[in-house]
Amino acid sequence: MKTKIKKTMFLWAAAVAFPVAAEGQDKVEASVGADLVSSYIWRGQELGDVSIQPSVSLSWKGLSLTAWGSASWGGEYAKEFDLTLGYAVKGFSVSVTDYSFSKGTNFKTGTDISGKYFHFGSNSTLHVYEAQVGYDFGFLAVNWYTNIGGNDGLKKDGKRAYSSYVSLSAPFRLGGLDWDATVAAVPWETSFYNGGCSGFAVSEVALQAAKDIKITESFALPLFAKVTWNPAAENAYFTAGLSF
Repeated sequence: MKTKIKKTMFLWAAAVAFPVAAEGQDKVEASVGADLVSSYIWRGQELGDVSIQPSVSLSWKGLSLTAWGSASWGGEYAKEFDLTLGYAVKGFSVSVTDYSFSKGTNFKTGTDISGKYFHFGSNSTLHVYEAQVGYDFGFLAVNWYTNIGGNDGLKKDGKRAYSSYVSLSAPFRLGGLDWDATVAAVPWETSFYNGGCSGFAVSEVALQAAKDIKITESFALPLFAKVTWNPAAENAYFTAGLSF
């Protein structure tokens, strides 16, 4: 699960997640890339150790289709493959993402259904379908995410939680580096985040710094370092990554 990146700013599991789109472009544009991260932290949760995260996208007049994946160095964590259809105009963005995983259990049945990509029923799938809506004011980006189907978390009474996540992110420039500060929370009860939460919970407080490492006159590698605290799960992470 990802957040898409601005190459010189930050990595998107992400996080996020903003649709990749060039407003008003008249022709189809394509991009391909990969990120190498010291660990895969998504919304305050550890989903992988050292990971390679490839991506490819097509965009046209604000519309975008993006494929993104993550594979960890070891075999402990599931491989991830995500597809996102998005639209962006000015600061507004909306998207739908299909998150899928190579192994895991279904929240509703508790059964292990590893390796079954083409299972789509809510009782037998490892796919998670999420809708996103957001607005970037420039000095502050606000995004809301809600699971609308698939392997969603549950409430204590066993009903679908429609697990949601809301984030506030502010970019700034300091000391010659590009920074991004994020605060995010789970608004209500769900078993999907942090091993389960019974209500509103702050799940991510993060600060990231990024810079370009100049290789040649025409080529530079974006480097980032990020500190993430998850008060709800009482965890903290320090990660770094490169974009290619």
